[in-house]
Amino acid sequence: MPALRPGGSARAGMQDWVFWSVAALAVALMGLGKGGFSGLGLVSILLMALVTTPLAAAAIMLPILIVQDAVTVWAYRREADWRLLAVMLPGGLAGIFLGWLFAARIDEAAVRLVVGLIAVVFAVRGFVSRLPPAAPRASTAGGLFWGVVAGFTSFVAHAGGPPFQAHVLPLRLPPQIYAGTTTMFFAVVNLVKVAPYFLLGQFSPANLTVSAALAPAAIVSTLAGVWLIRRIAAARFYTLILGLTFAVGCKFVWDAGRALLGI
Repeated sequence: MPALRPGGSARAGMQDWVFWSVAALAVALMGLGKGGFSGLGLVSILLMALVTTPLAAAAIMLPILIVQDAVTVWAYRREADWRLLAVMLPGGLAGIFLGWLFAARIDEAAVRLVVGLIAVVFAVRGFVSRLPPAAPRASTAGGLFWGVVAGFTSFVAHAGGPPFQAHVLPLRLPPQIYAGTTTMFFAVVNLVKVAPYFLLGQFSPANLTVSAALAPAAIVSTLAGVWLIRRIAAARFYTLILGLTFAVGCKFVWDAGRALLGI
């Protein structure tokens, strides 16, 4: 199956119905994830990696993510924990800088392994400990640390969700506040990533054309996610997010392990 590569020919991929079918599904899941079901966003990245290269997937998805961010920022403009964001965003920006600084030396498989392990351990802990309904106080040091990790892994592999969730989910925010906080954090992170991605040559006319073609599906699915998140009970919401986090974490660990072992 031909793969879209930054700067390469996109015609073969654009004529491939398998590519377009998988890409459309990935974008739809990303939209639901942006609407509040954040675990689905990671699933969409995995799907895109099945039909194109990781670098091409990152370049194609980033403009789509920014379009989806615009929709969700408007939808959740009054529903976010701004104190939490004030702590985590500086860490996120530092993580992006580190990702750009060490871009040429980063082993993406190793990053995915670490992200997968974070997701699995966090999800298992959540299911076993039955997180208390009363939200604990957020740690400033913890917020900065997980913000850095989320920014770094988001830059490298669009996989900032599990590190972000590791700090935010235990706070047991109301679903809409959780969704709004997640939206604002990654909206800033994704926008800041544009410049270093451009400097690293990850954009091409072919990839941007694919992004534009998929944008309508991104907008519709994002609105659907916002609609659903306002109608789901908090207990079911967190159970679903933990389940998705565990499943995606296992997939990340499996794929990264195979890549590192050369299987």
